[in-house]
Amino acid sequence: MLLSLVVHTYSLRYWFPATIMLGTAPAYVLSWGVWRLLSTVLPARFYHKLDDRLYCIYQSMVLFFFENYTGVEIVIYGDIPKNKENVIYLSNHQCTADWIIADMLAIRQSAIGHLRYVLKDGLKWLPLYGWYFSQHGGIFVKRSAKFNEKAMKRKLLSQTRCGAPMYLVIFPEGTRYNPELKNVITDSQKFAEREGLAVLKHTLTPRVKASHLAVNIMNDSLDAVYDVTVAYEGTLDDSGQRRPAPSMAEFLCKECPRIHIHFDRVDIKGIPLEPELFRRWMHNRFEMKDRMLTDFYESEDPDKKGRFPGEGRISPLNLSKSLPSALILGGLTLPMLLTENGRKLYVRTWVYGTLLGWLWVNISP
Repeated sequence: MLLSLVVHTYSLRYWFPATIMLGTAPAYVLSWGVWRLLSTVLPARFYHKLDDRLYCIYQSMVLFFFENYTGVEIVIYGDIPKNKENVIYLSNHQCTADWIIADMLAIRQSAIGHLRYVLKDGLKWLPLYGWYFSQHGGIFVKRSAKFNEKAMKRKLLSQTRCGAPMYLVIFPEGTRYNPELKNVITDSQKFAEREGLAVLKHTLTPRVKASHLAVNIMNDSLDAVYDVTVAYEGTLDDSGQRRPAPSMAEFLCKECPRIHIHFDRVDIKGIPLEPELFRRWMHNRFEMKDRMLTDFYESEDPDKKGRFPGEGRISPLNLSKSLPSALILGGLTLPMLLTENGRKLYVRTWVYGTLLGWLWVNISP
């Protein structure tokens, strides 16, 4: 009985915020849908301006749970620009919570509404979310030989031509680094050996097609590339071996006490555009990440282990940036659930939104 109570209480730590975040989705999609219809007769820049504002509200609500609710401590190494910029965000990839890190940095620049993601193709099937991410400027890509360069180029050009601010998030490894998936790591290291590249230990060999295309297409409008390296504290076992980074559910269950984020701003003028030079540049950046992560997880020097180089500053998120959004979306959702007609509308939004998204998946080029 006691064990059952403990398990039930533990699960509530995840289900409570997850239910609210998922539960507010229909109200959000309905609000966005009204604006989408009204904006069809307006220039695209007007649609993107309010769409970014709506996205800011939703993602700020998400951060209320992932930062304020969990109490995770964010330690940042490097100086984040105070002003908004058009950027490409490149980071190592370890778990499903990684995209939240981009939110955490963007909100500290008041740029969270400008976030757009390069996502693996399978995520477009997510009910409501998959379709909306595309409408917000997200790009779904397939890996390796199936990579559709024309589709990504078309999407990037449509965004840049209408002047939409860009905070484009790319995880160049293409899949998550999981220390338990030895075959994935081994294949990545063998590929690096064949290509004459340095073998990496704590990241996978980066893929460059999406990043190179984005830098080329957006070059005239980009200010910089943000090179971000992330380490989740508490991912070493008793023997000192690295364990998988926390999933989103584990994160919401408060199993990650601290996140270390190394931030490096690279001016766009310093990035080569020639394909082979860009490939070398990208791999050099991941070599630097790998060295930092090796020291973080393995160094015998106490001044290097468990931290990144430079001065780490704790950066708490002020409730004024996240709580109002949670209250706004909660206020929109609650009336829908209190009346019979509201509940019907709520269910229909999930059903029709999902069907519309799947229809878009099948007919979009």
